[in-house]
Amino acid sequence: MTPVDVGGVRFGGPQLALVAGPCAIEDAETTLSAARGLAAIARELGVPWVFKASFDKANRTSGGSFRGVGLTEGLAVLRAVRDELGVPVTTDVHEPGQAEAVAEVAALLQIPAFLCRQTDLLVAAGRTGRAVNVKKGPFLAPRDLGHAVEKAAAAGAGGVLVTERGTTFGYGDLVVDFRSLVWLRELGVPVVFDATHSAQRPAAHGDRSGGDRALGVALGRAAAAVGVDALFAEVHPDPARARSDADTQLPLGGFRDVLRSWLAVDAAQRG
Repeated sequence: MTPVDVGGVRFGGPQLALVAGPCAIEDAETTLSAARGLAAIARELGVPWVFKASFDKANRTSGGSFRGVGLTEGLAVLRAVRDELGVPVTTDVHEPGQAEAVAEVAALLQIPAFLCRQTDLLVAAGRTGRAVNVKKGPFLAPRDLGHAVEKAAAAGAGGVLVTERGTTFGYGDLVVDFRSLVWLRELGVPVVFDATHSAQRPAAHGDRSGGDRALGVALGRAAAAVGVDALFAEVHPDPARARSDADTQLPLGGFRDVLRSWLAVDAAQRG
């Protein structure tokens, strides 16, 4: 497996990496507050990390749901986080035409799970030369994600990561098959586990998704025990008031202890 460098953060090296931040960019103040808090935690625990927040949540259950602040304002906020804290940032790219603009700010371009087979999107992201994180669709077999990896890599991506975030389990629920982490490893790229999206229950509230954040904490420990290169978590200063994924985002105030528990399991797994 070839490690991938994302703005100085190594995925696939001897140390567990972290991708974390609020689900959506709600405003500059909330986003910067989350980023500063996460930076302090990562610094204290010695964890290399990438900040994540989305300028657009284009796959919300309802057309009336909050989507974000849009490309221009969102990239300005992400640039402020990057410049103030010196941390690489990542965000979702939903359309091929967004890739170049996002790549000017983000060191890692994220392909949303429901778009993981979209060839034009994967190629556009790869052509920027940035690293690309392909999130596995909940409808896709792990080994089949290899085709997406090949598309992005062939287009010139500066490395590819793959992320597990649960598999559709009947209607309205997800389950994590931890064999997936082993099979994704066969693709020869770093493997990330998304603890918080894996705890979702799609459309559980009718017009929006639900979930159980406590399960996300436990699933993160389980993934660390199997062995991954990075853990992904959506973290918000006040999840109950979050405008997306309120049920599954982890509270910033308790995230230090959560991350410490993940790191302890990862250290034991690495021997």
